[in-house]
Amino acid sequence: MALADSLKSLNELDLADLNIENLGSWPLPVKIITGMLLFCLVFTGGYYLHIEALQLRLQGVRDQEVTLRRDYEQKAFEAANLEAYKRQMVEMEESFGALVSQLPSDTEVPGLLEDITYKGELNGLAIETIDLLQEVPEEFYIELPIQINAVGSFHDLGAFISGMAGLPRIVTLHDFDIAAPGAETHQLKMNILAKTYRYREGDGL
Repeated sequence: MALADSLKSLNELDLADLNIENLGSWPLPVKIITGMLLFCLVFTGGYYLHIEALQLRLQGVRDQEVTLRRDYEQKAFEAANLEAYKRQMVEMEESFGALVSQLPSDTEVPGLLEDITYKGELNGLAIETIDLLQEVPEEFYIELPIQINAVGSFHDLGAFISGMAGLPRIVTLHDFDIAAPGAETHQLKMNILAKTYRYREGDGL
């Protein structure tokens, strides 16, 4: 009977008669409904303010776990292949040392010029001039340009250029200029820029 009276009074209730400053005089069903609404609001607000923040934090921890796992796998792979890396490093150092040994030092440059002159004369060329130009410093090495002017037949020039590859030092050839000095001769005049390299010890690093 009390429940029926409560429902009847709720149906007859005019919301305009409710005064928020006098909550104690509100009918019991209104108090219950209001309390439930407040509970829902508090629960929903707590979810978005607390639980959602925890979910974002959890996602961040999961992402960090993925990153740490990837780093661990990479380091585990490197540790498992450490000996192979060490052997590879030794091989690289040996290869580097072999290449450096093919670069002339300051005291060996005059000997290199003599080798080039000899290589030209051996192939029938007349070396007119062979001049060491200004050094060009690079990051890890110093470039030593050598200007060569020679005269000889086409085949002699070809043999000389091929023979440069057989020198004990690294020499590269650039800027070929071959021309006939006159119409009545089979000789050709060649201007060529040869470059060798010297390792920069310490100052380039």
